[in-house]
Amino acid sequence: MDTSPSLLDRLNNWMSSSVTLKLLSIGILLLLLLIPSSMVEDLITERAGNRDAATAEISSQWGGPQLVLGPVLVLPYTARVTDEKGNASETTRYLSLLPDTLATTGTLEPERRRRGIYEAVVYRAGLRVEGAFQAPPLAELGVSAAAVRWSEAFVAVGISDMKGIRKGLALRWDGQARGFEPGVPVAEVLPYGTAPTSTTQVSAVAIEQRRYSRYDRETGTENRPGQSANGLNAAVPIADEAALTRRHTFAFDLDLNGSTGLLVAPLGRQTTLHLSAPWADPSFIGAFLPTRRTVGTERFTADWQVLHLNRNFAQHWRSDGDRPAVDESTFGVRLLVPVNEYQKTMRAAKYALLPLTLTFLIFFFVEILNRRRFHPFQYILVGLALVIFYVLLLALSEQMPFNAAYGLSALVIVGLVTAYAAASFRHRRLTLVTAGVLTLVYSFLFVVLQLQDYALLVGSLGLVVVLGAVMFLSRNVDWYNPVASPVKAPV
Repeated sequence: MDTSPSLLDRLNNWMSSSVTLKLLSIGILLLLLLIPSSMVEDLITERAGNRDAATAEISSQWGGPQLVLGPVLVLPYTARVTDEKGNASETTRYLSLLPDTLATTGTLEPERRRRGIYEAVVYRAGLRVEGAFQAPPLAELGVSAAAVRWSEAFVAVGISDMKGIRKGLALRWDGQARGFEPGVPVAEVLPYGTAPTSTTQVSAVAIEQRRYSRYDRETGTENRPGQSANGLNAAVPIADEAALTRRHTFAFDLDLNGSTGLLVAPLGRQTTLHLSAPWADPSFIGAFLPTRRTVGTERFTADWQVLHLNRNFAQHWRSDGDRPAVDESTFGVRLLVPVNEYQKTMRAAKYALLPLTLTFLIFFFVEILNRRRFHPFQYILVGLALVIFYVLLLALSEQMPFNAAYGLSALVIVGLVTAYAAASFRHRRLTLVTAGVLTLVYSFLFVVLQLQDYALLVGSLGLVVVLGAVMFLSRNVDWYNPVASPVKAPV
């Protein structure tokens, strides 16, 4: 009777003992586990979107991120135009003049508002805007004095979200009170400008970079100007050209609700801004950093000073010409929520392959060095537990500080995998090694998350150490006949 193993038995024995096949199957499992890992990243983005929606809801009721443009002195004038058929007609156009000096002083009163588990920062801004206009002769501006409708001159101010205005506005023009009215005759009397973004998504940094960049890095095309702010106007009749070229002072107080951030545009030949607020986590955004700033544990103050030479648009324009875009020159402050759990959780999820690979390597070396066999299903269970870590981290970080959520999530997952390893290995020392390696991995990942500027350096050094440890452990393994290898972990 023939007792030699059948072909099926020999194939089964080869599949069970082949190191190459085992490594190949582990690699395939790692690739498959990247699918749920990417689904976790999508979940993080979705939750960040829910937070953005809550922030937008709060902003829609209180006041959105604010951009203040102006004031701008506007002179309507009559121009004669000829159509394609040679017919002449008259139309109204506008000459916009920017101030000689523009000084804004303000305080922000921040307040935290919640929608469910989501938190947004709103503020009430008290701004004092003052300065002076010193217009050049009209001959230098390409407009005839006879065409100007002097009695219709007005001052325009742009505010991105006008529902945030809390009190009536009164302009002090040469010491006389002038009331503001909503709206401007045409949008071209004000520059293009956009308010700061209010997103809390993980792409917030890229959004800000595109906002302040002339060219879109993704498409390589020039960024189009943003939408103009909503306008207010106050009539300031001027007698004639001689009166126009004299120095005119202005001042007004603005009591404004807003959220997330506040920007101003450097419209004066010399523009200054002083802001202060009882907030410990400001982010100074825009084209210019403060010349002086003080950030304490409870309050910050900041001062900006910008010259007209620092920007890329002129002191005047006509409504039939090029309307300036100020987004490349605006500056101000964003009130940060100290911890953005979504950005940190997304950064952690991007390292998902590291704990997966190291844990699988532990199981693999246990198989090789201690002649224990593990089924691919066991690898899958352990891999899924490691992936669930990020879901648990996301859920807990929405309810508690990120560091506490990270520690609790790591403790749960390390305990779960260690318990499974103890049941599978039936070897105390190997179980302790597994627990120690997982603890080191999650501790290392936590350190990398805290070191934003040095994350690449520390991460690279960590990978070198891991590779060195793997090379050390496998130095005496006979990969062509690992079963016969003399290397074996002590009992």
